Amino acid sequence: MATFPRNDIVSLTDIQPTHELGDSYGPDLRLADLLTPEFGELELGYGTAYGDLRLRTAIAERHGVRPDQVVITVGGMHAIFLLAYLVADRGGQVVTTAPLFPLARNCYESVGADVRVIPLSFDDGYQLTVDHVRSRLTPDTRLVSLATPQNPSGVAVDRAVVKEIVDAMAAICPDAYLMVDETYRTAAYGDDPIAETAVHLGPKVVSVASLSKCHGAAGLRIGWLVSTDPELVDRMVTAKFNTVVSAAPLTEALAVRVFEQEDEILGVRRRWLADALVTTEEWVRANDTLVEWIRPDAGALCCVRLKPAVAVDRFRQAAAELSVRVADGDWFGDEPRVFRLGFGFLPPVELKAALDALATALRQAVHAAD
Repeated sequence: MATFPRNDIVSLTDIQPTHELGDSYGPDLRLADLLTPEFGELELGYGTAYGDLRLRTAIAERHGVRPDQVVITVGGMHAIFLLAYLVADRGGQVVTTAPLFPLARNCYESVGADVRVIPLSFDDGYQLTVDHVRSRLTPDTRLVSLATPQNPSGVAVDRAVVKEIVDAMAAICPDAYLMVDETYRTAAYGDDPIAETAVHLGPKVVSVASLSKCHGAAGLRIGWLVSTDPELVDRMVTAKFNTVVSAAPLTEALAVRVFEQEDEILGVRRRWLADALVTTEEWVRANDTLVEWIRPDAGALCCVRLKPAVAVDRFRQAAAELSVRVADGDWFGDEPRVFRLGFGFLPPVELKAALDALATALRQAVHAAD
């Protein structure tokens, strides 16, 4: 019987603690931020299999491609699942990394792919090299799956490294696709530059992203796949039609409004994230006898590791008792001492309160270990 692997990250969708440090995105937009009188005239029929042309045009402009090279999906995970199904089902080789957003790994396992994992470590700053990838490639590789910035670490893969990976794939597995999850690409800090999309590095490079993380619109369930390979785009549209027919015209229209206001939305959020990053950095410094971290390159998240003085089980118990939640490292395939800390969701005063509660949990765990 086919099944999807279960992961405790599902708890982020239903259990609400007092202090939320487990989420990986910024504050949510509200419907009132997007509605205009024209929505009253919107017809609630089927959308198109490609997706709303206005929405595809907005995404295409931001990637330097044509609208017919964009496929709208029901969230970014829908795009990843369809791609995995099309190119790597029934034993197709997939090369990916760990730690990794667990639902992405689950996609590959669920379609029966032969998943070959590149372990990235906290000690090495979660840095991916071309040698890491080359060592896993074979002529039977069908998909290489990377995220930049990564989830859970927020660490980006250098563009030169991505280009070297493309070159290595061209030599070893020329028919394989490189999927780059760019969900956090536009979640830069303050005035930091936004990284270029990888989609122009070759026709076998595919970009996937959504409105869920950077834009605060996860509830719209709008994602996309960008590819300059017309055959893959056609197969993706057919696969989408056979699974969901279309995305919802209402949420596509709201997504258009998000892009119309994108400069303002992201401008506010980049300043918000920059301030929250400073607060987090100060917290790590104040508790550096108990924790260490890898400073992220972008996004609303980072990885923190407990030092040996802290008992892992007692820390998790104390955090639960204080109603403060982080995302456990083993959800992502990381070591138990690591956790993902989401610093972008809470307002400044609530973020400080949550971090104070987390510091209390650390101290309680040290006492239990003595």
